[in-house]
Amino acid sequence: MTSALETAVLLARHTGAYIEGFPLRVAIPPYVVAELTAGLTMDAYDAQRDEEVAELRRVFETFMKEHGVPPSGSAGEHPCFGWRAAASEDESFIGSHGRAFDITVISRLDADSSGLHRRAIESALFESGRPVLLAPPAAPGQIATNIMIHWNGSTEQSRANAFAMPLLHQAARVTVLTVVGGQDVPGPSYDDILRQLQHNGIAAKPFSVKIGDRETGEAVLDAARAEGCDLLVKGAFTRNRLRQMIFGGATSHIMEHADLPVLMAH
Repeated sequence: MTSALETAVLLARHTGAYIEGFPLRVAIPPYVVAELTAGLTMDAYDAQRDEEVAELRRVFETFMKEHGVPPSGSAGEHPCFGWRAAASEDESFIGSHGRAFDITVISRLDADSSGLHRRAIESALFESGRPVLLAPPAAPGQIATNIMIHWNGSTEQSRANAFAMPLLHQAARVTVLTVVGGQDVPGPSYDDILRQLQHNGIAAKPFSVKIGDRETGEAVLDAARAEGCDLLVKGAFTRNRLRQMIFGGATSHIMEHADLPVLMAH
């Protein structure tokens, strides 16, 4: 969680945002609880869960205060934070509650990620109607100053670009990447996107790489790393989601291997 919190604070400082934390829990039917707790009463189970939630809140609030982010309502200061204790015990809460926010920040997946973690990301991507910011294992020193857009012609990438527009306007450098031989779909060329961004006052520059013997996702991350980017803007699941989970794809690779923050949208 440390990197996710650090990434959220970086973005909040960059934009003057309000950050809200909440405990992500999975609902367990009472009969399963009774079996798994080996004789513990439901009251004891609920008490233990309440203690865990209280500890999560303490960690979140302590982190914010140590990083100079005050509670919401502190003389109208921004950035600021709040805590929502009454979150539903279901990952679908992220997709629902996320509709009231500009972006949801979640740690990216790794080899040890749980099914709940993956479902939480997918809930935010597919249900919130808003973008997701995936935090890498180690947060960068800054965010959204050097942004790379991976243009592949898709509707999903177009939506990600639109969500990222406020950050693109503030960035010192914006690069539009095309991967020659990568997973593109029929759509506007990256010259068209460069022109659209420039009409919006964003001095974006083109950048292209050949895929070689790499997967598209690997080529994208290599390019972002080579350019020293501190944010990647990526459309999520341009190809069928189930197909990507089984056979792999650019989205799946980036979700599991990105070493920089990734703004994703579906």
